[in-house]
Amino acid sequence: MNGDLHIKRRQWLSWAAVLSFNTTAWAAAARLGAPAPAFSVPDASGKARTLREFSGKTVVLEWTSPSCPFAAAQYESSSMPRLQRWARERGIVWLTILSSHPSREDYLPAARAEAFNTKRGGAPTALLLDDSGVMGHAYGAETANHMFIVNAKGNLVYAGGIDDSESRDPDDVKKAHNHVRAALEDLVAGRAIKAAKTEPFGCALAYAG
Repeated sequence: MNGDLHIKRRQWLSWAAVLSFNTTAWAAAARLGAPAPAFSVPDASGKARTLREFSGKTVVLEWTSPSCPFAAAQYESSSMPRLQRWARERGIVWLTILSSHPSREDYLPAARAEAFNTKRGGAPTALLLDDSGVMGHAYGAETANHMFIVNAKGNLVYAGGIDDSESRDPDDVKKAHNHVRAALEDLVAGRAIKAAKTEPFGCALAYAG
């Protein structure tokens, strides 16, 4: 991997694709092994979606961004859409979340957000629009590609990066070890998740300044 192309946790490059973040946002971050924070956030159709709605099911939370090249690489490689379909075929709920505030250039209103996600091949259960950032702050989501898994009991069982590529190159993504896929395979097989916490990487989310 080329180190100058990677953004590890709290190590942000100063180019336009990387968005600033609010350093106070992470105080209320969810804890592994504890009940996942409840939420009520509209999807791109305007329907309110809640964690309670998916009670008894495994839920994947994927924070994303329309401008982040690290998130784009996951889709250009087909890795993220393929994993979304794999998960949904197994009864796993996949929620993609945009936490961009309306004051930020990264913000997309509902119709444009849906069109953006469709164009890149996204196949989640729902696309959530967390304009206020309340959901993102509750989970401590820091970056596009910051991932969380909630088990069927409602507990947070995985938090971290999507894979070990730390790259914006789709070819690197194709060869990477996917942490989320491994965690879901453990859950499906009834095993304890081997790596429940990893380091997120990518572009900072566009919360309110």
